[in-house]
Amino acid sequence: MLEKWYRKKDPSAQSPEQQSEMHDDRPKLTQAWARYQSRLHRVMGYPLGLTVEQKCELAERELKEVKNEIQRMKEDSEQTLKYLEASIEESDVWWTDTKKAMSDFEKKIINTASSNKGSIIASEKLLRYLEEKNLQRDLLKEKLRLKNNVLKRYKNKLQRQLTQKEQIGEILCKIRVQQLQIRDAQYLKKIDEKNQEMLQLKLTSEKTLQLLNFYEKKLQDAVETSTSLMKDISQKKELLEKIGRQAALVEEQRAKAESVNRQLQKQLSEYRVPPVLSYVQKKMAVTDLENSLKTWERKVAVAKMSLQSYRRAWNQIKVSGNQH
Repeated sequence: MLEKWYRKKDPSAQSPEQQSEMHDDRPKLTQAWARYQSRLHRVMGYPLGLTVEQKCELAERELKEVKNEIQRMKEDSEQTLKYLEASIEESDVWWTDTKKAMSDFEKKIINTASSNKGSIIASEKLLRYLEEKNLQRDLLKEKLRLKNNVLKRYKNKLQRQLTQKEQIGEILCKIRVQQLQIRDAQYLKKIDEKNQEMLQLKLTSEKTLQLLNFYEKKLQDAVETSTSLMKDISQKKELLEKIGRQAALVEEQRAKAESVNRQLQKQLSEYRVPPVLSYVQKKMAVTDLENSLKTWERKVAVAKMSLQSYRRAWNQIKVSGNQH
């Protein structure tokens, strides 16, 4: 790579002698580079070398250059191949024309000359043939000259048109640049205006945002107040319904009490106090009935105790009977 770099930097490839001298100087260059490295090693105290990244970078650069050189060689070879194909095609056309001329010469001149040796007809035919060929050559030459003149005029015309187009293109380019500059200035002005509008809108939006926040806070407070009021209203409604039910119940009880009161008043108005003797008799009858009730209660208790004793005896008899 040092040698390649030296070949690039040193234009010694212009002549073979310089190339041979450079080829002969390669060992000298290598030895000089080795001496330079050893001197740097002695001065710096550590061996001089490339890192892995530097080596990779150099390898990538070399690979890129080799690829470019291969591509350039490929393009050159394709161009050379096209040139050789055109040369082969031209040679084929020339050889075809030559073969045709040879066959015509053989048919017209050689065959006649062999049949009429030493005659004047063969020489005259030869002269006429040569004159025709010369005439054809002159006509072809004139035709090519005219065609060349036409092509030159066409080339000059195209060059003039190209020059005019270039001039027009330069003029149009200048005009286009001026138009672009004018449009650029207009757009810059519009951008400034839009920026000012954006600033104003930003300020307005900030104020609007503050108002929105204020009204949002008020709305939240109103919603909270409305929620609490709705809750109070629902509680009041429930309380009113409860009071209404209680009032209806009280009214019903009042009506019942009034009816009972009316009946009692009626009974009270119709009540007559019985005589004292009947009261005493009935009081005595009540006392007798209470004593009789107590007597019968004692009798019932005795009967229950007797029944329980009879049941126990019956159960024992049943148990003894089952055992036997």
